[in-house]
Amino acid sequence: MTAAQLARGLYDGPMARLRHAWTILFVTACVQGGAGLQRVGGSFEAERLRMVNEQLERRDIRDARVLDAMRQVPRHLFVPESQRPYAYADAPQPIGYDQTISQPYIVAFMTQALNVQPSHRILEIGTGSGYQAAVLGLLVDRLYTIEIVAPLADRARRTLADLGYRNIEVRTGNGYLGWPEHAPYDRVMVTAAPDAIPPALVEQLKIGGLMAIPVGTGDQQLLILRRTPAGMETLSTLPVRFVPMTGKP
Repeated sequence: MTAAQLARGLYDGPMARLRHAWTILFVTACVQGGAGLQRVGGSFEAERLRMVNEQLERRDIRDARVLDAMRQVPRHLFVPESQRPYAYADAPQPIGYDQTISQPYIVAFMTQALNVQPSHRILEIGTGSGYQAAVLGLLVDRLYTIEIVAPLADRARRTLADLGYRNIEVRTGNGYLGWPEHAPYDRVMVTAAPDAIPPALVEQLKIGGLMAIPVGTGDQQLLILRRTPAGMETLSTLPVRFVPMTGKP
């Protein structure tokens, strides 16, 4: 999409609003000058495209919608300014309060594994900086996300609003309890590791719905699960390392 196309208003929806906000950031950088600001519209974009090419496409990320979302979301705006030079590295990055933003591959892997569709209603546990929510927000109609650390929830809420998202609602609260007011959910994504699957999250997932959740206190496994009438069916696993999920009742 070109700046001229944006100006003519030929596109709508969350992805268009994100591109529009990104164009504003780029123009502001060019007007204000300064190497740091100019990098927002320059090499950061190149780094993001390189991240998708080298870290995702060369591995096993094949979902075109997921790849496109990863190309669009400005990951560096979801990390502290001091971490921005490393935002597109093949590694997690600290975001304060003993929390991290997940490695780009893990974000893409979990998103792809859930096979999200535009009509889906998704619950995310562990908003963090809001980056995973931003990726999902380009793919679905409605996303509800919960963060137990209030300053992180506030920051994510501001960042997502500044980027034009209107289909994401951020709650400050305990993820172990889920968000029953909007249940049932087509998909549930958990981005912090409990020692066992929280029962409330299972109850709030539709029959046939999918859940991605890291589980364990030492060695952790990322579980991709489907809810069936008989319980939870494991579809795949991946060894991972997430921050612990806090707030267990």
